[in-house]
Amino acid sequence: HLAGKGIPCPIPVKTRDGHDLRELSKRPAALITFLAGMWPKRPTAQHCGGVGEGLARLHLAGEDFDGTRANTLGVSSWRELLTSCDGHGDNDQATLQERLNKVLDTLESQWPSDLPSGLIHADLFPDNVFFRGDEISGVIDFYFACTDVLAYDIAVCLNSWAFEDGREYNYSKGAALIAGYESVRALNDAERSVLPVLCRGAALRFFLTRLVDWTDTPADALVRP
Repeated sequence: HLAGKGIPCPIPVKTRDGHDLRELSKRPAALITFLAGMWPKRPTAQHCGGVGEGLARLHLAGEDFDGTRANTLGVSSWRELLTSCDGHGDNDQATLQERLNKVLDTLESQWPSDLPSGLIHADLFPDNVFFRGDEISGVIDFYFACTDVLAYDIAVCLNSWAFEDGREYNYSKGAALIAGYESVRALNDAERSVLPVLCRGAALRFFLTRLVDWTDTPADALVRP
């Protein structure tokens, strides 16, 4: 749907008989189109402006998409994620979980329920966006795509694109990202005012899923926490 609206996404290649999912060596397989470009290892303010504009175009392109999918990692899931980590860490983690419970109490009481919603990517980190020069050439990894608050998608991007080494917020990058977004779709006053809450929530969502990975990944797993 998005590719048909001009969003540069990878799409399955149909075979001569019209199918896009076949079997190869007794396993499901598909061919996917190639997207040129590279993801930015050190995003600049110009990259941030481009990703903001691209995100807004994605949101508009999804307005007439008739499929829906609940955000299974939305605010209603965070309490269960945090609880699942109880008793799996050391004393430092126990202290951390007390702090996280307080943060979550605040977020649950402040989380908005009446903002514009629709199709969101929900995971638009820099390694999911390809550029050729300063222009976006590809958007990938729609595994977490779902129906949720549009401004939450901006919050995810601000967390992942506008911080230096995960610590210091770069105002120029954040401002460029929001300006790029609003060059295509203007935020209303409610969306703008609640962005700090959404940003804090997005940070907690990704922290919690990483905390779960850290505490629950089996010792013999192929992935490394």
